[in-house]
Amino acid sequence: MPEYSGGNRLTLLKNGEQYFPALAAAIDAARAEVFLETYIFADDETGSLIAHALARAAARGVATHLLIDGYGARDFAPRFRDMLLTAGAELLVFRPQVSPWPFWKQRSRLRRMHRKLASIDGAVAFVGGINVRDDFHAPDPSPPQYDYAVRIDGPLAEQVRAAAVRLWRRVSWATLGQRWRRWPGFAVLSGRAPPQAHDQGSQRAALVVRDSLRHRRDIENAYLEQINAARMEVLIANAYFFPTRRFRRALLQAARRNVTVTLLLQGKADHPLQHLASRALYRSMLAAGIRIHEYHSSLLHAKVAVFDGRVATVGSSNIDPFSLGLAREANLFAADRPFAAELRTSLHEAIEKRARAVPLHYWRRLSFALKARIWLAYRFVRLLMVIYGFDHLR
Repeated sequence: MPEYSGGNRLTLLKNGEQYFPALAAAIDAARAEVFLETYIFADDETGSLIAHALARAAARGVATHLLIDGYGARDFAPRFRDMLLTAGAELLVFRPQVSPWPFWKQRSRLRRMHRKLASIDGAVAFVGGINVRDDFHAPDPSPPQYDYAVRIDGPLAEQVRAAAVRLWRRVSWATLGQRWRRWPGFAVLSGRAPPQAHDQGSQRAALVVRDSLRHRRDIENAYLEQINAARMEVLIANAYFFPTRRFRRALLQAARRNVTVTLLLQGKADHPLQHLASRALYRSMLAAGIRIHEYHSSLLHAKVAVFDGRVATVGSSNIDPFSLGLAREANLFAADRPFAAELRTSLHEAIEKRARAVPLHYWRRLSFALKARIWLAYRFVRLLMVIYGFDHLR
């Protein structure tokens, strides 16, 4: 069960349009230290905005740490690297050696750092699903992709900092001899007491992480706790949806006890195989009374949910084998009705204005050829899960 802390002020940020200016401003206001973790750091206008903010912080003596993923950010711009290191920032890469072996021969290749979080002076933090890249990208340039993040002011920011420090130290030792700069971060992190974050509000929230050690199923368990406790509504928006057996069972049971279960999923796919495979699950879910809507206005990248209008989650974790069984993820869970209501209103607006309902008899209307493609995609994804040893996640 997540450990909630009070005294926080939570600010919901929708899309990069709200997130990146807030992140850049917080970095510019930093006095002591900055930690930023991101799966993707693109060489575009947004990447330049955040890279320059980090460089400015480092140049004025702020201990600045950037952690990127070795696969998601494998094309990290050399100009950003040189600018940051020249300014005095520290840069680490999570699992920088991407194996040349095909992905089905090396399971560890998929163990990625998928978190998107930031800690500024231990008093301000950001958690969400938004990568450092322009909102306007494939498959459509406009409108921007649909995603969320949260700004945290208050005691929970200390926990975000602690999570960032733990991973930084672990990656620093693991990449010894493979880094761009020698001994990054040790002088900054050793012997320094965590800064104290004072109460900034009255909202209760918890940081829930997933790793491959002590927290293998923490995010999934936090979801299941809320789904099983729901009595009125479960509202989930998730970009890559291919849930475990336990997760599917919980959703079906919720629907059978007359909980309104609504899923907002991708209508425009950037990973066609998983998109097709997930549609094999539609028939049983629709038959159980689960409402499914597909977002077609742009690419849906959100990983959020609201339960009974009282608890909400915003984070980086998809509901699929990659996030639930392999990647490092981070989600905020907020036990706060006003915050949950704000997210719920935003999601229902997206459903009503920019999504299409999947009809109850969806499967009957499909052509034989499309049914065959969906079935083959589903069987192939299931086979990959067996190969990787995650058969329990099917």
